[in-house]
Amino acid sequence: MPLAPWRSLITRALHHNRSLAYSRYVQLATIKENGFPANRTVVFRGFLEDANELKFITDIRSAKAEQISKQPIAEVCWYFPKTREQFRITGELILISDDSHTNLQPGRIKMWQELSDAARLQFCWPHPGRIRTTTATAFTPPAPNPIEPVENFCLLLLAPIQVDHLELRGEPQNRWVYHRNENQEWLTEAINP
Repeated sequence: MPLAPWRSLITRALHHNRSLAYSRYVQLATIKENGFPANRTVVFRGFLEDANELKFITDIRSAKAEQISKQPIAEVCWYFPKTREQFRITGELILISDDSHTNLQPGRIKMWQELSDAARLQFCWPHPGRIRTTTATAFTPPAPNPIEPVENFCLLLLAPIQVDHLELRGEPQNRWVYHRNENQEWLTEAINP
């Protein structure tokens, strides 16, 4: 499948905002079992090689992973302050755990290997979301293997179905919606801001 037309716009926005460390942070909204939204900030880890899927990471033990397994749809909201652009990306989530998606395991392993030592270490901490442990060494475990991911490490992909791109500069502002049709082709429509 060819790369989507919006992908180069995100790449350009990332480049123009590269001096801002937080430009790689996005808000990811999922749906809880009770139907309420759950929103959190996650780090954009790049695009799946030669594809349109956005990469993130998560712990299989997290509430986020549980929500995704029950309702694998989400929306990302991403704001770039220097270029004054917002991207809202709606899509389907794919959770690549230790025992799923055999064809995507090389991407999961590569992502683990690209993480910093400090980021990898967090996956060895106590169960996220539970009562805080008082064990003195719980948050200083031995360093995990930098080559082989720990069992609870997951690669999380967002496969976009629609992208809403708003440029907040200009009078009037500019806005486009990109959506995938049933033939997996991307269509673009300019809409009112």
